[in-house]
Amino acid sequence: MIKEVIIVEGKDDESAVKRAVDAEIIVTHGFGISRQTYERIKTAYKNKGIIIFTDPDHAGENIRKKLTEKFPEAKHAYLSQEEALKDRNIGIENASPENIVRALEKAKAIVKDKNQEFSVNDLMSMSLTGDKDASMNREKVGSILGIGYGNTKTFLNRLNNYNISREELEKAVKEVISRKCGKNG
Repeated sequence: MIKEVIIVEGKDDESAVKRAVDAEIIVTHGFGISRQTYERIKTAYKNKGIIIFTDPDHAGENIRKKLTEKFPEAKHAYLSQEEALKDRNIGIENASPENIVRALEKAKAIVKDKNQEFSVNDLMSMSLTGDKDASMNREKVGSILGIGYGNTKTFLNRLNNYNISREELEKAVKEVISRKCGKNG
């Protein structure tokens, strides 16, 4: 049983998560979150903690941002778009139970005293920005680290906000490079 309450967007997401783990779940029903739902999330946040687990798409990121503003110490779980894709539809409901479990195991909380471990120069030196494969590399590294995909600015903020160590980042980058070399070589 997962200690925190998991926040998802829809009923299908809830069903998929329940197939994967034993947990209490609150459904936001999309972006127009009702006052009653906010109150339930607020109570869960105070008493048990919450994990925000929205779809890896634009709407999901907007809901995540809105919830993070109200609940800044929430944990965050992410799936890559590839893990959540079925028939051109992106959503947690499409993910395998194994991928859902892995995302929840990697759930991270934003650190209050923001770490400034990484800079744009670090991302450039690791081919995570300013490279033709940078977007794909960020998606794969973000999946390994459990911080999801983001553009350069979002990715850098997540690295620093979620207290990712330099060793963790370098290990993930090496793993992505070795996968590429394995496919190409």
